[in-house]
Amino acid sequence: MAGGEKAPTSGMPAVAGSASGPQGLSRRPSTRSSVMATFSMEVFDNEVVPSSLASIAPVLRVASEIEAERPRVAYLCRFYAFEKAHRVDPSSSGRGVRQFKTALLQRLERDNTPSLAKRVKKSDAREIESFYQQYYENYVRALDQGEQADRAQLGKAYQTAGVLFEVLCAVNKTEKVEEVAPEIIAAAKDVQEKTEIYVPYNILPLDAAGASQCIMQLEEIKAAVTALRDTRGLNWPSFDQQRQKTGDLDLLDWLRVMFGFQRDNVRNQREHLILLLANVHIRLSPKPEPLNKACTHCFLLNYITRAK
Repeated sequence: MAGGEKAPTSGMPAVAGSASGPQGLSRRPSTRSSVMATFSMEVFDNEVVPSSLASIAPVLRVASEIEAERPRVAYLCRFYAFEKAHRVDPSSSGRGVRQFKTALLQRLERDNTPSLAKRVKKSDAREIESFYQQYYENYVRALDQGEQADRAQLGKAYQTAGVLFEVLCAVNKTEKVEEVAPEIIAAAKDVQEKTEIYVPYNILPLDAAGASQCIMQLEEIKAAVTALRDTRGLNWPSFDQQRQKTGDLDLLDWLRVMFGFQRDNVRNQREHLILLLANVHIRLSPKPEPLNKACTHCFLLNYITRAK
């Protein structure tokens, strides 16, 4: 890598108490200007990452959150983020990527020895395994089993646990750890299932976990949601027919499948359309027949007209 970068060549950091870290981080930090130092702090404090490396932002967020509690695990997260960034853009051709990777490498060089000194377990693999189990048992499960569990907190906790397990797998692969404790595997499966339930949303929690939310109990919202799920008469691809029969899919899902719309865009448009329908419905006086019967035909007719 040019421009002062040097990709790690030995995977995740070394195990047996070596203060030198991986081979790619063994060189002495080079002298940088104050501009670079400022950029480095902004990157890790505000998660300002290049758009082409957006996939590593959650990893850096987790590293920042756990820094004070377990510095070595935070270091492992940042190291994994660097490796992931290098895989995504090995030539650093994206806008701002070279500067970002150089700053991240400089941070890793600076933090390796201090974080190693604060490591609780004998190896990095044991360090992150113990922290993952501790985080899941003492925070995620405790939060999930609370009487007044906060949905936003739960969603973030499961996302954090997912990132930690991703880093854990990378560390184990590097250190050739062939078996992972059964309780960690069980926790990871639970986290994966719950992460799919607690999906991000803007206003309407349309997933299974949000059914009990107050806003989802409004009759106008219920009518709009029911209307969109009336997909009778539509031709579905064979791989989605079973889900369509169980009522898991709606008209927006059909449009996504047939026209190739992006999943996140469809999710946003679904919320927007439901709110529009509910807003129109609540303003009508006297109240009409249930909205769900008329809505499907009007919605499709409008879409076909616009498509032409």
